[in-house]
Parts: sequence; C-alpha cells; structure tokens
Amino acid sequence: MEKETLMEIGTFTALVLTLLIFSFLYKENPFYRFAEYLLVGISVGYYLVIICRNTIYPLVIDKLFVQGELLVLVPTALGCLMFVRLKKKWAYLSRLPLALMIGFGAGISIPAMLQARILKQMSASMQSLLTVNGVVILIGVTSTIAYFYFSKRQEGMFGRFTQLGTYFLMVFFGATFGYTVMSRISLLIGRLEFVLRDAFGIIS
Repeated sequence: MEKETLMEIGTFTALVLTLLIFSFLYKENPFYRFAEYLLVGISVGYYLVIICRNTIYPLVIDKLFVQGELLVLVPTALGCLMFVRLKKKWAYLSRLPLALMIGFGAGISIPAMLQARILKQMSASMQSLLTVNGVVILIGVTSTIAYFYFSKRQEGMFGRFTQLGTYFLMVFFGATFGYTVMSRISLLIGRLEFVLRDAFGIIS
C-alpha cells in the first residue's frame, strides 16, 4: 500500500512538472521557470553528491586519512586554489591549477582526437575506394576541404569542385538537423505517452 501511495505521489509530481514544462508552448511564464530552476538545482545537487562520493572521498579523504598518502595534498591544494577566484585579491592564484589542467588536458586530448577524428577517418576513407560509397566519400571529403581552402580563388573547375563541397555540407547539415528534430520528437512522444498512459490511463 505504501509503495502504491509513493508511486502515485511520484506520478503526480512528474505529471505536474511535465505540464509546467509544456506551459512554455504558450509563452515563457513563472511556472515554466520554476520547473526549469528545479531541474537545474536537482541536477547540480545530484552531480555534487556523485562527485563527493566517487571522487573526493575515495581519492582524497580515503587516501589521505586512511591510507596516509601525503602526496595527495599536492592535487588537493591545487584544487582548493580554484576556489580563490571567489576573492578578487587572490584570484591570480587560480591561474596555476587552470594552466596545469588545460595543459594536461590538451596533451591528452589532442593526440586522441587526432587519432580518432582525422587518422581513423582518413584510413576508413582510403580503404573503401574500390566501392561506389568509397568514391562518393572521397569526393565529398576532398571537395569539402577544398571549399575551405581560401588561398586560391574559387573559380573555373576548382570553383565548381568547391561548389560540390557545399552540396555535401548542406546534406550533412540537413541530416544533422533532421536527427535533432527526430530526437526531440521522440522525447515529446515519451512525455505524451507518460501523460496519457501512466498519469491518466487513457491508453494502455
């Protein structure tokens, strides 16, 4: 009985919040902003708890006070320096952890992104040149890259080739937009299904 009551309360709460979000379809209003701020606040609180449980406790508190690893004080101090930005007088001290974070992040991500987004795609484009799809991909890649080559006037044969690249770009943007619209429609269908089936029981 208690589980059913809790489920009914949860369903009612979800229904009210869903209708508050849908009220934006009329115009922006305080009810929509309340639901929006509630979502942001709950999300921040949830991720804060996750970070404390999965990062701060096992990597800082446990290693420092249980395992006695004093070396943990170095990254902990650097992390604490991030918060001195809240005081303008000491804000310059936060540049050190920011510089280290950006430097290490760039050093790790650039080779990985180069491997995943350039070398892998180049390899995949070259391996299928004997097929029709491979030829189309090769033409699309080269013509699109040629379109962004601004050191040469885009006229004559070269201009027509770069124009072909714009067609490939339009197809890409159209497909991306269509995928975005379909994903939003699927979210809308999910919410409508919840309202009509779980909340009101109109459909089964």
